[in-house]
Amino acid sequence: MEAKVNYAVVGAFVLVLGAALIAGVLWLSSGGAYRKSYDIYLAYMTESVSGLSLDAPVRYRGVEVGRVRRIALAPHDIEQVQLTLEIERGTPVKEDTIAVLRVQGLTGIAYVELTGGRRDSLPLLAQAGEEYPVIRTGPSLMVRLDAAVTMLLTNVTRTSESVNALLDEGNRRALKQALANLEVVSRTLAARSAAIDSSLANTARTMENTAQLTADLSQLVVRVQRSAEAFDRMAGEVTRASASASDTLEGARAGVQQFSSETLPQLHQLVGELRELTGSLRRLSGDLERNPGMLVHGRPAPKRGPGE
Repeated sequence: MEAKVNYAVVGAFVLVLGAALIAGVLWLSSGGAYRKSYDIYLAYMTESVSGLSLDAPVRYRGVEVGRVRRIALAPHDIEQVQLTLEIERGTPVKEDTIAVLRVQGLTGIAYVELTGGRRDSLPLLAQAGEEYPVIRTGPSLMVRLDAAVTMLLTNVTRTSESVNALLDEGNRRALKQALANLEVVSRTLAARSAAIDSSLANTARTMENTAQLTADLSQLVVRVQRSAEAFDRMAGEVTRASASASDTLEGARAGVQQFSSETLPQLHQLVGELRELTGSLRRLSGDLERNPGMLVHGRPAPKRGPGE
């Protein structure tokens, strides 16, 4: 005898089992089994976010850690763009972390790069009255390049204006005249180069002769000084000898007196003349040092007085 089968129960069981299988497949394919937890952060950009789209990656030092969830104008400042970021929980977002807008390669696809964040910095938390923590932002590479190029163009424009103001019509004529005068001087010097070379050679020889003469005069002055000192010493010795002779030789007093009256004055006169010669040689040496041309041209004529 065959058992009765309830097809309604079998059909309901098959439907429930199929729905469970489909739900499980959908859950697994959507990543529900490996779903990660995310934290919400806000970032405010003052520059254009052209190229940035929803679900654009958020990277921390090149590692993808989240997505851009929402892009909108800031409710409190229309000059800023509010970015809502989903970042994996556990990402070290610090108080000194900075969000920068960057472009990937040559494709032009923009993404948000998180940089900075020292190890000893505190985690970024929401401030009083704010729903989510706010990440500070920095200028992108394009903004920095644009600012640098703008400043460079401004400086070039200012330099060009300054050069144009400096080289006005009058200054250009003066510069042209100065260049013409310089060319005339150069041609004149080139034409007289032989005479200039000869004059320089003569001057060099004159300076050498002057130096040699100065050295010889110095030695001569030293010798004259030594001779004068020797005569002084000799005169002193003669004086002492005459005094001693006057005490010991009474009989030779007349001869000694004649020697003292005739010879000693002559010796003193000779010493004086030697001193005058020494002074003359010193003055001649000084004149030659101040004016070496005296050896070639002689001593310059004295200036005439009034009425001469």
